[in-house]
Amino acid sequence: MPLKFLLPWSRPKARPKTKSRKSVYVTRRFPDSGILALKKKGYAVEVYPEDQIIPRKLLLQKVRGVDALLSLLTDRIDDEVLKAAGPQLKIVANYAVGFDNVDVAAAKKRGIVVTNTPSDKVNEAVAEHTFALMISLARRIPEADVFSKGKKYTGWSPNNFIGTDLYGKTLGIIGAGRIGAAAARRGVKGFGMRLVYSDMHACPQIEKELGAKRLTMEKLLQTSDFVSLHVPLLPSTRHLISIDELTLMKKTAFIINTARGPVVDEKALLRALKTKRIAGAGIDVFECEPAIDCDLTDNLELRSFPNVILTPHIASATIEARQAMSLVAAQNIIAVLSGNPALNPAK
Repeated sequence: MPLKFLLPWSRPKARPKTKSRKSVYVTRRFPDSGILALKKKGYAVEVYPEDQIIPRKLLLQKVRGVDALLSLLTDRIDDEVLKAAGPQLKIVANYAVGFDNVDVAAAKKRGIVVTNTPSDKVNEAVAEHTFALMISLARRIPEADVFSKGKKYTGWSPNNFIGTDLYGKTLGIIGAGRIGAAAARRGVKGFGMRLVYSDMHACPQIEKELGAKRLTMEKLLQTSDFVSLHVPLLPSTRHLISIDELTLMKKTAFIINTARGPVVDEKALLRALKTKRIAGAGIDVFECEPAIDCDLTDNLELRSFPNVILTPHIASATIEARQAMSLVAAQNIIAVLSGNPALNPAK
């Protein structure tokens, strides 16, 4: 059989080297709209399959070589993680409105973009939950629920679970950003409340739209019937509400925290509740989260007060809000890996 020689121009052309796909690591399962968007873009996406915080050791392994990291607020993303990932890491997209779990300064030094996931749907969901807590406290709904399910209800009484109105009461918003403003609108337009607020900057829009009055935080605490916290966790806001602030509040006033746990000094809050310095509290976030109480040796537990409502960090837990957060995180990753500016850079 004769040998066949290929002339130079007849030889098969070498296939061009294909560029490897961009890779994204996701630290926990969550609503899939964002995951689908990333996969549709052609990225290699790996998701930690368990519905729990990823072990630190495994996180350090899994981030190696990835182009993007989609983290959750329960993940501590510090310089150790960023170093472990390698120089190709372009973005940490945090699945949360806040980003106090990410070392933004360390990321900046390494040229890594950090983003968060604000959206109108998140704002509205958190504002709704704020009012769910507020109404439940005012009308003592959890207490009445336990009473009724405990087969203690034997007939109507004019003295059963006397609560308080929201209508005509003063709502004090500390932090009049997007979520604070959404809560403010519900109070004024939905329940006929008077509105005061405290913020570093004046908010002409809610002043005009809702008749809001800007006060110092001290004056707000003295005059409000319901105090609702909507500030980010910063060094300046840690223990923003402590014993001095709680002492300023009316004894008939309630405090609501759907912001970040460490904004409230837990020990001071426990003392205020024990001495009946305030009427009650609605808490969705905790100072030593996921622990509900920082110190179980002091015989003061948030669980023990009937006038305290506790929810497990679920203020944004609606289908609509969580899907929106997922998609925003993905859109930030797609933008940065495509060479474009991030949509929601952490500031």
